[in-house]
Amino acid sequence: MKCLKLIIVTFFFFGVIQPTYAQQIDSMMNVYAEGFPKEKIHVHFDRPYYNTGDTLFYKAYLLAVNEPSLLSKNLYVEWYDTSGVLVKQTVSPLFQATAKGSFEIPANYKGAFLHVKAFTRWMLNDDIAYLFQKNIPINGGAIVIGKLPEPSKIVIFPESGVLVEGLNSRVAFKALNQSGLPVKLKGVLIDAQKKVLDTIKVQHDGMGVFMLRPLAGQQYQINWTDEFGRSGITKITDIKKEGAVLTVRTNNEKAFLQFERSANAGETFKHMNLLVHMNQTLMFKVGLKMVERNFQRAEIPIDELPTGIVQFTLFTSDWIPVAERIVFINNHTHDFSAKLNPIYTNLNKRGLNSFEIIVSDTTMTNMSVSVYDAGANSADPHSIYSSFLLSSEIKGYVHNPAYYFQSDADSITSKLDLVMMTNGWRKMNWEQIKAGIGPEIKFMPENNFMSLKGSVFGIKPGMVKDQQLNFVLAAKDSSKSLLFAGIDGNGNFEQTGLFFYDTLKVYYGFNNNSKLSSATQVKIENGLLRKENGAKVNLGSIPPVWGGIDSMAIVRMNYFLSEQEKLRRLMASATLSEVVVKAKTKSKLEVLDETYASGLFSRGDGYSFDLSDGMAAPIDILTYLQGKVAGLQISGSGAGASLNWRGGVPDIYLNEMRADVGMVATIPVTDVAYIKVFRPPFFGSGGGGASGAIVVYTKKGEGASKGGQNVKGMESTILAGYSRFKEFYNPVYDKSAAAFEPDTRNTLYWNPYIMTNKKSPRYKVEFYNNDVSTKLQIVLEGINAKGKMTRVVRVLE
Repeated sequence: MKCLKLIIVTFFFFGVIQPTYAQQIDSMMNVYAEGFPKEKIHVHFDRPYYNTGDTLFYKAYLLAVNEPSLLSKNLYVEWYDTSGVLVKQTVSPLFQATAKGSFEIPANYKGAFLHVKAFTRWMLNDDIAYLFQKNIPINGGAIVIGKLPEPSKIVIFPESGVLVEGLNSRVAFKALNQSGLPVKLKGVLIDAQKKVLDTIKVQHDGMGVFMLRPLAGQQYQINWTDEFGRSGITKITDIKKEGAVLTVRTNNEKAFLQFERSANAGETFKHMNLLVHMNQTLMFKVGLKMVERNFQRAEIPIDELPTGIVQFTLFTSDWIPVAERIVFINNHTHDFSAKLNPIYTNLNKRGLNSFEIIVSDTTMTNMSVSVYDAGANSADPHSIYSSFLLSSEIKGYVHNPAYYFQSDADSITSKLDLVMMTNGWRKMNWEQIKAGIGPEIKFMPENNFMSLKGSVFGIKPGMVKDQQLNFVLAAKDSSKSLLFAGIDGNGNFEQTGLFFYDTLKVYYGFNNNSKLSSATQVKIENGLLRKENGAKVNLGSIPPVWGGIDSMAIVRMNYFLSEQEKLRRLMASATLSEVVVKAKTKSKLEVLDETYASGLFSRGDGYSFDLSDGMAAPIDILTYLQGKVAGLQISGSGAGASLNWRGGVPDIYLNEMRADVGMVATIPVTDVAYIKVFRPPFFGSGGGGASGAIVVYTKKGEGASKGGQNVKGMESTILAGYSRFKEFYNPVYDKSAAAFEPDTRNTLYWNPYIMTNKKSPRYKVEFYNNDVSTKLQIVLEGINAKGKMTRVVRVLE
């Protein structure tokens, strides 16, 4: 992880920081930064809104300290209904700090939204507020939106966290209804004598700011009226007798700080300390000498800081925190440039469309792209920028967070500062740091994939010590693999690096000791976190449905829903003869795939070649592939040949066993039945696969089978693996396409893995329109190998 340089700032009126506590805090902050880096997640969905019966597709991105995280290999996604009951938990392997998946929304689902929560095991050490969480409207979320307005309230936030008698403070406020959504209101700030001290007006999304200098013995309140004509009173309480306040303003180059303490404050307020920190890393230390004056100003350079939230914490001389403020710094160190260039646009019924993704940056990128009906989907209130830079750093609901990253306009920057003042954030436990207490780690990072682990019961642990368990893993497609695990003195065993989807049958037995198998019980697990369906949780403070959904989008979503329902009824009412006529017979390639491919090698995204009937010319495999796979470059011949595909070298497999160019180059094409070429990334080996894979299957005798499932003399159990997800279907229309089936797809194209690098900076996309859409939206999001982000939105019409 990167470690940013600490800068000690001194001014002519600043004193020297006390060394004992200062050194303790310095060293402990390094412990937290190095030993407890924070992971953050963003999830890119194929579109913002869904209907019942739809399949939702997504791509997750994982960063730690602004770089792709190397800590975790497993991603957990939990789906909850409106009452907080778990509908389903899915687990995905992380590849280059990313993972893909899908979720099928039940056709009979009655809720107005689905609550999704995404996290790694490591992230569970942190506050649950920093997990990725989002409410996804279903059928427009009409149940919630149709309710009458709820009562409103005002919550106040002094700029530095406290109000102190005699000290002038900016006070931010947030006006919300009972669901947590912002409301508009106006009012006045008055004292006990009903003297008007300031006007109250919402500036943006329920937020605003006013000034207050509280006096001893005085009382204050806000009298307000909301947009629905309802009036209310909010009293201002918790005003301290003495203390200090902190004010922060920024421009592109500097942060301008103002410190003020009470005139009657104690000795500890006359020598104060300021820490400026970011991502648990100390950036600046400032010693404040305030013996002769109770007011000071300072300037801190911020133009070389990374983009993100910076925290300013003010301490007394004995290192008690008394004021804190967060500020968002945007030096554009967080993004890289990507372009979407249309090649041809045809929005007629089932028209063919194409565009190109171009990344000029030479760093390897990992992106996802979706194309959906723009009329049925309002703007997504979330983006990759808002997830990583805002929502994962602060507590509380932020309304439409993507808005704050649309531009660098001063008007948007000032509104983002209101967000900084009206939300909680990642506060350091300074008492714990002063005491030299490190972070409490309950969940270790999963830096491997799954594991075959468990315990042996029914016999004294010492009797199985130094014994070895033999495992045969039998997948549903009859493929098998062998594993071995030693047993420790407590009867426990673990073999890491397991990788499979769905379920498999595990046969096990003790090596050279069949009697132990019948005398013991063996509990086997996969090492993953599991939560049973039906578990209930508190969904937190996120409003049920975001209040900005376009009513016209809801109408169009309902149209898609009704058309899909018509299609389901049409198919259900079809006669047997109609079904037989329209039935699709398996192609020869599909038959070959079922015969030869197994596990992760079956199906998949890429090219398939049938060589089972032989070839007239006796050429080798690499010569055969030359020119048949777009972008695959083959140089040389035979065992000395070299491969390059989109800037990397694809993995080679022979009959699903890892091989090299030399092994397959000498095989005559006449001995080959089937070749598969997988586009990157390929998960077949549980690692690698960044540049795809080439899989060669040699011919086998007629009727050859992959083997039965039974393994004699061994006990067995069923073990669950990674969740199996649907692949997005991209239809290819030609003259033979079925004419009676209406195409009402809301998402026209989805690809979770768009990868570019220095040698292959372009990626071409082709897709067909549906029967009804006349305006489409393209959304591209992703990260590069340095942790920089991109988001590009383009409309086709």
